[in-house]
Amino acid sequence: MQVQVRHQPSFAVARLSLAPQEPVQVESGAMVATSYGMQMESRAQGGVMKGLSRAVLGGESLFVTTYTAPPHGGWVDVAGGLPGDVQVLEMDGRVGWCVTRGAWLANSHGIALETRWGGFGNLFGGEGGFLTHAQGQGQLVVACYGAIDVVTLQPGEYVTVDSGHVVAYADTVQTQLRRVSQGVVQSLKSGEGLVFDFAGPGQILTQTRNPDALLGWLVARMPSR
Repeated sequence: MQVQVRHQPSFAVARLSLAPQEPVQVESGAMVATSYGMQMESRAQGGVMKGLSRAVLGGESLFVTTYTAPPHGGWVDVAGGLPGDVQVLEMDGRVGWCVTRGAWLANSHGIALETRWGGFGNLFGGEGGFLTHAQGQGQLVVACYGAIDVVTLQPGEYVTVDSGHVVAYADTVQTQLRRVSQGVVQSLKSGEGLVFDFAGPGQILTQTRNPDALLGWLVARMPSR
C-alpha cells in the first residue's frame, strides 16, 4: 500500500493506493471515495466479542471495513471526522503504537489491532481509558483534530501532555495518566483535568486542538429547554 495525503493540514484526506487484490482495513465511516470495482466487506474484527470490546472500551466503531482492490489495483480515500491533519506511521514490526480513541483511520495488511488499557481517564469522564494498540509491519494511518506535532524523547527524557491532545505514542515510551492538580477546585481553576507523563525513548503524536474542548464549547451554546 502507498499513501498520499492531500489538503493538509486543516482538511487532510489520505489516498490509499492498493496493488491488485491487496486489502486494507478502514475505520467504519472514514471512507470518502474509492476507485471503481473496489470490493468492500464490513465485519467485527476478531469476532463479535473483540469487536464489542473495541467499540465499547476503545471508543471506535464496532465494525471494521476491509477494502480489496480488483485485479487492476485501485485506491481508497479516507478522512477523519473532525477538521485536521493525517499522519502515516511506517511500522517495521518491532515497535507498536498505542492510538487514542477516534484517531485510528486505516492500516495495511500485516498490522493487527487490539484493545489495550491506557489509564483510568474514561472511568471519570475524561480521556484515557482503553486504547487501540497496533502491532506489525506496514502503514498505520491516524487522524487528529487540528495539526499534528511529533515529540521525540531521548532515553531518560520526560514530557507531560494534556490527555485530550494525545493522538498516539510508541510503545517504547513509558506512560502514566494522572490528575494535573489536587482537588476539584484546583482543576476548575486551571481548566485542566488529566495529563499523560511520558518517559523516553520514543515518539509521541499530539494534536493542536482538543475534541472535548470543542464539545464543551458546543454544549455551552446549545439552547436549553
